[in-house]
Amino acid sequence: MTMRAWVALCGAMLGLRGQSLPGTEPLTLTGDPAKAMVEGMGRWLERDGPRLARRRPGDVERLRTILGAVDQRVAFGEREVVGNLARPAERAAGVRAVRWPVFEGVHGEGLLFEPVGESRGGVVALPDADGAPERFAVARQLAAAGFTVVAPVLIDRADTWSGNAAIGRMTNQPHREFLYRMAFPMGRHIIGYEVQKVLAAVDWLARRNPGRPVGLWGYGEGGLIALYAGALEPRVAVTEVSGYFGPRAGLAEEPIYRNVWTLLRDFGDAEVAALYGGRRLLIDPAPGPSVDGPPAERAGRRGAAPGRLRPVPAAAVRAEVERARAMGASVELVGGAGEFIRAMGGTPGREVSGAIALVEADERMQRQFLELVRFTERLVRGSQRLRDADWAKAGKPALGTWREQSASYRERVWDDVIGRLPAPAAAPGPRTRLSYRGQHWDGYEVTLDLFPEVFAYGVLLVPKGIRPGERLPVVVAQHGLQGRPQDLFLQPEVERNGTAYSGFHYYQNIAERLADRGFVVYVPQNPYTGEFRQLVRQANPWGWSLYSFILAQNERVLDWLGRLAFVDERRIGFYGLSYGGKVAVRIPPLLERYAVSICSGDFNEWVYKLAAYEEPFSYIFSGEYEMPEWNLGQVASHAEMVYLMAPRPFMVERGHDDGVGTDEWVAHEYARVQRFYDKLGIGDRTRIEYFDGPHQIHGVGTVEFLIRFLEPSRR
Repeated sequence: MTMRAWVALCGAMLGLRGQSLPGTEPLTLTGDPAKAMVEGMGRWLERDGPRLARRRPGDVERLRTILGAVDQRVAFGEREVVGNLARPAERAAGVRAVRWPVFEGVHGEGLLFEPVGESRGGVVALPDADGAPERFAVARQLAAAGFTVVAPVLIDRADTWSGNAAIGRMTNQPHREFLYRMAFPMGRHIIGYEVQKVLAAVDWLARRNPGRPVGLWGYGEGGLIALYAGALEPRVAVTEVSGYFGPRAGLAEEPIYRNVWTLLRDFGDAEVAALYGGRRLLIDPAPGPSVDGPPAERAGRRGAAPGRLRPVPAAAVRAEVERARAMGASVELVGGAGEFIRAMGGTPGREVSGAIALVEADERMQRQFLELVRFTERLVRGSQRLRDADWAKAGKPALGTWREQSASYRERVWDDVIGRLPAPAAAPGPRTRLSYRGQHWDGYEVTLDLFPEVFAYGVLLVPKGIRPGERLPVVVAQHGLQGRPQDLFLQPEVERNGTAYSGFHYYQNIAERLADRGFVVYVPQNPYTGEFRQLVRQANPWGWSLYSFILAQNERVLDWLGRLAFVDERRIGFYGLSYGGKVAVRIPPLLERYAVSICSGDFNEWVYKLAAYEEPFSYIFSGEYEMPEWNLGQVASHAEMVYLMAPRPFMVERGHDDGVGTDEWVAHEYARVQRFYDKLGIGDRTRIEYFDGPHQIHGVGTVEFLIRFLEPSRR
């Protein structure tokens, strides 16, 4: 809604008396409710969320899962580890460029430093993401102390290849962020990919030097990778982390490629350290890298998420070390690599200076980046087969038993993909005021409390002249991105491009139209307005998402609607456009009190929409960095979400010119829904309607669908 329209509506409200609905307190809310909602959720996540999060045991397998380090590594031998060589002088000094297989189509690359004489053991030495192995003096210092050293290259923070030039979609996302966005919906992560590369190098070093220790040394992003890799691999005897270890309370402010689902709920750095048991973990409190943000926006290069890195204060590092020690971890504070060398059985020598000539650095980085893009793209393309096999475990769908058959999937989507908030701490405390009047209805603003500063807000349109004892059906009509409830009804005349329009054309005044037909209509304010995307960054590490809040709000709204004397709680439907369409395939399937759901302008092959590299409409190319949902590709795309709606009616509304996808992809995904309903013997309870138009409510077949299944008493 434009500011002009908002001011006009607020002015119209002043002329109303402001009565409240029976059984509610007067609403005195002032200011912008959407802004207050988003800010309140942010404060709750910062203040109360960590205390209320339902924790799980933080074991090695849980860490492996949330890092996405789950793919089977391939075996390889001595001949395969050594690739092209560096310059002859460096080759003579025992330095070689190497490449080693990790899993299908994916390799690690970097430098191999051979010691003079017999090797004392093997070390994987990890520079920061923006540091080349050739410039990594620690690797040469370790080799000089008698160790075989593999120094991998990590994916950097440049944006050179972040996008797909072949389809004209490039971004300013750091390479790490671009891969994060593709991988996250597939239950993978750039962190997990690089942990796997390190562990593949550990495999080789352990075989090459049997009986000799293997260690990890890392700085900055390399320290992050070393910390996690060492926790997962018991063969690693000693790990040193420099420029990374500390409290993770500020994770939401860091670059998004460090966002790990449930990390703060199940682990902090101290909890990861505790997984080492008696193995030695050395922490160097040296300052980590400073990164001011993603590469600058420029023509044709946008879409990166905000986020910066700042060194962790030494005092905070020490405090986290003490916390780890209290958990029984064998953690030591050190300075530099000397203590690491001694712990590995060597003798520290002098520090090494100078640098080695870069070995095809740009080509190497491009190979590393594109290999992971292609590997992840194969996961995306094969995701439907994985989901089909998983859902087949429920058995052949049967109408009478499908609710019970699908119960575990419903719990999995709610708990592991969307995230379940704790039970509301506050009483609903409904507050209402009469704020709008139509010819056939009255409109009440409504607030309902959930937690301190977390509330639901919306507008309830109540048809006039309800008879005593009459109970009417309800439609929850949901706005899209940056929308307001008022966008769906009683729009003032606004001017666009010199032409006056009455009504906000995306929504076609749908709430008022439904109220005129005899429906009670509740129009919620959802929290995807204003600067809301940071909420997702705050919520994900605790195992929550934006939909966690929307689910809790809907549960509270359904409780309240069901208690209204003029509402038939058995006949409550949902109709959402765009972001509201995303809600339509997530919330009603999980909340069984919704009798009908309609998705407008959003239904899609959702996993492709999130992560497909070859599709220009994919969210990996957009600025909507909150879109990736953890492991969704292996759990539920839109069709599987709708399976959870069955046997209740479900409908899709799709404009041919809607740029959120293509008719072909929508039809592909919807065909799976129609087949499922047909197999249950209820094919008439689902429908798709195409219309010749853009991204908007059409409101023809959908209104008929609502009338058919909710049967309003007035027409």
